[in-house]
Amino acid sequence: MKALYLTGAATLALLAAAPTYAQTAPEPAPQAEPAAPEDAAPGDIIVTAQKRSERLQDVPVAVTVVSGDALATQGKTSLEGAQYLVPSLNFLKSGTTLNQSLFLRGVGTSTFSIAGEPSISTVVDGVVFARAGEAFGDLVDIDQLEVLRGPQGTLFGKNASAGVINIISKKPTSTFGGYAEAGFFTDSEYRGRAVLNVPLGDSVRSRLTGFYTNYDGNIRNTANGKLVNGFEHYGGRLQLDADAGPNVKLAFIADYHHNNDDCCGEVIATGPINGATGLVTTNASTAVLPTPRGADTRELAQNLVTRTTETGYGFSLQADIEAGTQTVTSITAYRNYKNTEIRDGDFLPAAYIGFNQLHDFGPQTGNTFSQELRLTSPGHQFLTYVLGAYYSRAESERIFTRNDQVCNSLATPAPTVLTPCSSPLAAPSTFPTGTADFGSVFKNFALFGQGTINIASRFRVIGGLRYTVDQLDVFHIRRTALNGPGINTNFDAGVYNNGLGGGVSNGVPFRGKATNENLSGKAGVQFDISRGSTAYATYARGYKGPAFNVFFNLTATGTNVIAPETSDSYEIGLKNTFFGGKLTLNLAAYYAKYHNFQANNPDLVAGVVVTRFTNAGDVSTRGVELDTTFRPVRDLSLTGGLAYTDAHVDNFRVPAPGAAAVPNGTPLGFAPKWKGNLSADYRVRTSGFADILLGAQGSYQSSELGLFSADAVQRRLGTIGAYGLVNLSAGLVSKDEHYKLTFQVRNLFDQSFAASIINGGPGGAYRYQIPRDADRYYGVTGRVTF
Repeated sequence: MKALYLTGAATLALLAAAPTYAQTAPEPAPQAEPAAPEDAAPGDIIVTAQKRSERLQDVPVAVTVVSGDALATQGKTSLEGAQYLVPSLNFLKSGTTLNQSLFLRGVGTSTFSIAGEPSISTVVDGVVFARAGEAFGDLVDIDQLEVLRGPQGTLFGKNASAGVINIISKKPTSTFGGYAEAGFFTDSEYRGRAVLNVPLGDSVRSRLTGFYTNYDGNIRNTANGKLVNGFEHYGGRLQLDADAGPNVKLAFIADYHHNNDDCCGEVIATGPINGATGLVTTNASTAVLPTPRGADTRELAQNLVTRTTETGYGFSLQADIEAGTQTVTSITAYRNYKNTEIRDGDFLPAAYIGFNQLHDFGPQTGNTFSQELRLTSPGHQFLTYVLGAYYSRAESERIFTRNDQVCNSLATPAPTVLTPCSSPLAAPSTFPTGTADFGSVFKNFALFGQGTINIASRFRVIGGLRYTVDQLDVFHIRRTALNGPGINTNFDAGVYNNGLGGGVSNGVPFRGKATNENLSGKAGVQFDISRGSTAYATYARGYKGPAFNVFFNLTATGTNVIAPETSDSYEIGLKNTFFGGKLTLNLAAYYAKYHNFQANNPDLVAGVVVTRFTNAGDVSTRGVELDTTFRPVRDLSLTGGLAYTDAHVDNFRVPAPGAAAVPNGTPLGFAPKWKGNLSADYRVRTSGFADILLGAQGSYQSSELGLFSADAVQRRLGTIGAYGLVNLSAGLVSKDEHYKLTFQVRNLFDQSFAASIINGGPGGAYRYQIPRDADRYYGVTGRVTF
């Protein structure tokens, strides 16, 4: 097995590589992109969900496609914004992009561990991102997003047990041009975008993209009077496409971004809570905290500004080689990622008697090398297939420091009012501190393939297999100068081998290793009921590799391997086209069972609430999804979707002896039962200098569990209430499309809501993340195209 692994890795290392792309049929295909299918009609959406250009209506997979223009029209430039346009997609907002997560059909991976992989794979221009957080930045000059639900391992390089987000940038063309765009939104948000497309000869094309965004924030820090939860982002991308010969096309992409966010500070949105009754109690800390108003809270009080700085860059090289009737596609990619989290973990403006100060500083670095090779047969023949091999190595390291300030009362009895540690009534402070150095290396090798046998003109059989080898290595060492709140004793191999507190630390890091092999696959049938209706039924086996719960306060009880997560997914679908292509109506029903589900649940470590990453047992999800587009006339477009999701625990596995179990039947986190969206866009053609653009978009979701806990009180207090959003836009566009001015209002009815709810605030309070879209705001964007 080792020989096979090394041989496969070495073979892949010799290959150049590149992704395939999607486009819409009405637009001329750039020279480096695969052409649209011959049977595509105007208005058809072309996707590469199965690694070849196909009509969306022909693909036997539940796929939602969101165009880059639709994202831009809504004023949203990230995956966080895409959740309002895809009913089965949900987003967990956290204090840093490293800890944010995506959920599809109620399933995702939320973890603070440096050694856990996402259930949903994020692919950008053919490159798999090792951590989903790397793709949570600005999406600029995007052609479209393809959201594929269910296991997709037989076609994509990196396996995913719950789905794939496939992001496709606009490609260079053979025509000189570009655009410049500037936008201003209330609450001091500025956006700038620029794109320049330059042909460098008959066979070489280039496209350069740049962006800058600045936003002050939506939460006021009463400790210094400044706004927080804002950001400054800037970056760019260079794309070069070349025809290296009659049968060879090359594509090179380089990108860079820098994010400086004072985000995401958590507001204390409830008063202190009695853990047994779930009722608000009195607590001295409330004297220095803003009045808690639930999801309407817009103030916090912190003497350390919670913030994140992030820098990332990457390179990829693509080669598409026509070898007879076959196409060989390979991709080589390298990515580098740095993220530093600074966090006020006590959520107070100072250290007080009985309320210790806790400040965190956690820089993390990472890099990923990946190599993919694919062989694609021609379409429209008896047997069509895609065969591939994939290798990746993703390395991450974090050096995390926690600094405390602790003081006790000199007075007897102790003061009953909140007293700062600087008071004469307080004993001299002590300053416990601890630093942990920990990291992980994921190595993944896979062989995958999927084929379709066209048994008859209207009937097809689908089959695929994937063989995966995973190796995960981790290390961890923690040094503490003095134990304190949220800080355990030194942790290394010496302490671990002798038992905590039972031996002298020898300073050797704890090390762990996990390897696993897996065979997964897919089988299905597809039948064309009529020219405009296609039905399909599929079964897919999903897989996600082993993990460790490696974080700052690792203890001996957390050194176990977290077993791989597997899933059995069943799906039936019906794709319909009516009225000559004016109306599409796609339905999918599914059931999926997940075994050894990898999940977080709250835990108390050294007096601080953390989340334990563990195998939570068996969970399942089932539901029905609808996607529709309707273009009754040339200038009117209606798009929408609806999802019913029932995702819950079937058989919970307790993380440690004596720990409480999450009751069977408990909903999974971030899995609302009902979610839907509807958008309308209309162009009023005039006889004047410009046409009028009108747009409206609405989304709704029912309540969802934000705190996956065994405790019923925590689940109740950690439930995010139902909410709906309505957005409007109006604009002017010149007849030749060279000038465009758009006015927007988001959250028209000023609907307030929380993006996440977490326990562990001062005295048992609950912490809320309040997103930008939880308040009404306005904006104007101008674009000049040349």
